[in-house]
Amino acid sequence: MKRRDSLLRELQSSPRTFDVVVVGGGITGAGIAREAAGSGLKTLLVEQRDFAWGTSSRSSKMVHGGLRYLGSGQYRLTRDAVTERQRLMDEAPGLIEPLRFIMPHFQRQFPGPRLFQILLRVYDWISRTHSRQLLTPGETMQWVPGLNTEKLTGASGFTDAVTDDARLVQRVITEARQDGAWCLNYVKAVKVLRAEGQVSGLELQAEDYAEAFIVNTPLIINATGVWADRLQQPDSDEKPMTIRPLRGSHLVLPWHKLPLSCSVSLLHPDDKRPVFAFPWAGTTVLGTTDLDHKESLDKEPRIADEEVDYLLRISKRLFPGAAISRSDVLSTWAGVRPVVTAEHSTADPKAPSKESREHAFREDKGLISIAGGKLTTFRLIAREALTRGLGGEERLRPGGSPVFRPAPRLLRPANISHQNWQRLTGFYGSDLCAVLQAGPTVPVSDDAASGSLPGQLLWAEVVWACKHEDVKHLDDLMLRRTRLGLIAPAGGKALLPLVKQHCQNTLNWDDEQWRSEELRYLALWSEAYSLPVRPEPTYAV
Repeated sequence: MKRRDSLLRELQSSPRTFDVVVVGGGITGAGIAREAAGSGLKTLLVEQRDFAWGTSSRSSKMVHGGLRYLGSGQYRLTRDAVTERQRLMDEAPGLIEPLRFIMPHFQRQFPGPRLFQILLRVYDWISRTHSRQLLTPGETMQWVPGLNTEKLTGASGFTDAVTDDARLVQRVITEARQDGAWCLNYVKAVKVLRAEGQVSGLELQAEDYAEAFIVNTPLIINATGVWADRLQQPDSDEKPMTIRPLRGSHLVLPWHKLPLSCSVSLLHPDDKRPVFAFPWAGTTVLGTTDLDHKESLDKEPRIADEEVDYLLRISKRLFPGAAISRSDVLSTWAGVRPVVTAEHSTADPKAPSKESREHAFREDKGLISIAGGKLTTFRLIAREALTRGLGGEERLRPGGSPVFRPAPRLLRPANISHQNWQRLTGFYGSDLCAVLQAGPTVPVSDDAASGSLPGQLLWAEVVWACKHEDVKHLDDLMLRRTRLGLIAPAGGKALLPLVKQHCQNTLNWDDEQWRSEELRYLALWSEAYSLPVRPEPTYAV
């Protein structure tokens, strides 16, 4: 596959023609590129920031069937999500992994065990599995040591799945590229070009090129999430989508502070929303919130102080003995959901958690815009978008075609555990052998400067990302290609000398550029991935 710089030079030299241009490098855009290229369409994907920079690296990491949506009557969304969840688990074990969910039941608290078990029975029927379980208080404590036992009557258990969302995007992009798609990060869509009202092309601007350039295409699919309205024509006859940006924020805790082997959920007493505590990448994550995001969409979203308090309150209620406080938090992340709303009045808006998570389309003479939808159902959304844009399914590959090629059968190296081998196989698929040859197959951990590091990341993965995964800035590497910035103290600041040692030559950054990237990354981490700084109290004199 050609490198990013080579592709950009070709696009700059003369206008190229594509069957479809996808704008947006999150999971929806990646899925569209994968289905389009897999169907033999000449495909270009462009992303104005980094792949998975937006919501697709800041989700709750759940690949779930939407039990919550079943409870609100959204049967179709649940059915589709359950089917896709199972498909993804079958195709990419190690990347999409089963996770046990435990819902404790307390006296006089909704929903009670009887109602919840009825819901789980329907959930199992839709998914054609039997994962539901009703636990006694004693069995619940075996699953969740440290859980609050006051008025505990038992718990309901069921199985869904969890992933690394940014790595899922990267793997889907890799599959698209192997079928011929051109996928470019840090390339902004400037303007949709039209001839007699019909889409004819797109003007693009790469971050590292002074001049804009043009590509020709009869079909543009706008998969930019909360930014979807920026490419839409305001004077179009088509009804515009009304996007309501909703922020969901999370706290990352050291696993030893809240050791969990399953996801534990409880309805928050403030707003009756389900909040989860679950194991992820060697840490424990607490989330999520759901509130209107009123800040600029061009700035990195960040957790608000009231959200921190909201999540700490539920942790105290669930795990009073853990005594979790702000000082325990390793990092935070906040994602903005592109929820399509029917509300047109802000006088009495619907509660954020009551908004539908169904996706919606807007079609405008060759420009297809998408917003909404779930991480789990990205393949279905991709196929629907292409079907609308192409006027039917005739040019698409069969609907049962796999998203992922099977990983090669390799002999596991003796120094890599069975669990880590499963993760590596799922993360990299057919690239696994090359990844292991890219650098040292030793963990990024236990260095004197950084202390013990959770997770199982290998230095070979870090080097591979720098060589082959379009790292343009240090935050691409620390926050999305790897999760070092989320799982290491202070965003991995103490690890940066070692990262420099392994990666500087590969990235071809001189000392000045490396220092500039370090400063940029640490400032960004402090601004958007750490706890908000509380203002000092002022006293009247």
